[in-house]
Amino acid sequence: MEAALPRKIIHIDMDCFYAAIEERENPALRGKPLAVGGSQRRGVLTTANYEARKYGCRSAMPVFKALELCPQLILVPVRFDLYRAESNRIRAIFGRFTDLIEPLSLDEAYLDVSHLKTRGAAIAREIRAQIREETGLTASAGIAENKLIAKIASDWNKPDGQYEVTKDQSAEFMATLPVGRLWGVGRKMREKLSPLGVETCADLQKIDRLELAKRFGKWGLELWELSRGIDHSPVRPNRIRKSLSSENTFSENILTLDALIPPLRAMVEGLAEDLAFSHSDRVIRSLVVKLKFSDFERTTAERAHSTLEPAIFEELAAEAWRRGNNRPVRLIGAGVRFGDPQESQQMEFFTEVD
Repeated sequence: MEAALPRKIIHIDMDCFYAAIEERENPALRGKPLAVGGSQRRGVLTTANYEARKYGCRSAMPVFKALELCPQLILVPVRFDLYRAESNRIRAIFGRFTDLIEPLSLDEAYLDVSHLKTRGAAIAREIRAQIREETGLTASAGIAENKLIAKIASDWNKPDGQYEVTKDQSAEFMATLPVGRLWGVGRKMREKLSPLGVETCADLQKIDRLELAKRFGKWGLELWELSRGIDHSPVRPNRIRKSLSSENTFSENILTLDALIPPLRAMVEGLAEDLAFSHSDRVIRSLVVKLKFSDFERTTAERAHSTLEPAIFEELAAEAWRRGNNRPVRLIGAGVRFGDPQESQQMEFFTEVD
């Protein structure tokens, strides 16, 4: 029986994708603080370029807040058709190297290149070079033996850089990593871990697996594996998803329903983008809004509906908010549940073919 090939996983992440496209289309914007989305003061930013980030501007931030931080911020409207077209061009470049491509969004994807003899770092470098040459855009990459480490590594030398973590380097790389870089470890979780003396993954590795399970349940067992860089999940190019969603954990708790609406609208826009890009053949069964309150209790409001209707998402958010009895909200999520794949063959999805 042949031994399995050592895995070579690349995570490609485009640099400020939407903003970079706008700068390419209008070179006069280069070098200036720029944000995409949020044409009105009550709207939210979809993304911000690196110049704007220096002032603290970021995605999902309300426009009025961004303008307070950076009065000279330039706002441009979202052009999803253009971004999707560029994403398709980049996806075609990926396809020259492997069929095992798992898109996460328009601007990032996992690639499994284990079947190629060339080193993963060299492959990533060539992919990034072709993207730059053919689109004028830059990408960053992480290369590792699994998806977890590759995704963390892709952020290491941003923008327009890459970082490889070999199998022999994985243990040391994870040991020095702040726990906040792990999936699912946000501010509140860091606050729970800090009294235990946990600041890095090495600190977390010192805690017995059963002790983590006792303190945090199933999530504790996941933390035990994550802190060691353990991730056996494959790159899934054709996985059948039962749902599609996004979440936003706030740096400060939200105190009113009105303040929840702008980030919710931004998430619905993102859902529309992702649906059009990679799930346009799926039948939507229902719309879902999730809230997590300051005491970590959560509630989910759901309604059967076959199209992405922003007004319904807002009604669901209001329903979930009422259940909280005015408790502050630390996280909001929005998503859709899909029907069975067979339904896609029996029902016509609401798209037009030119």
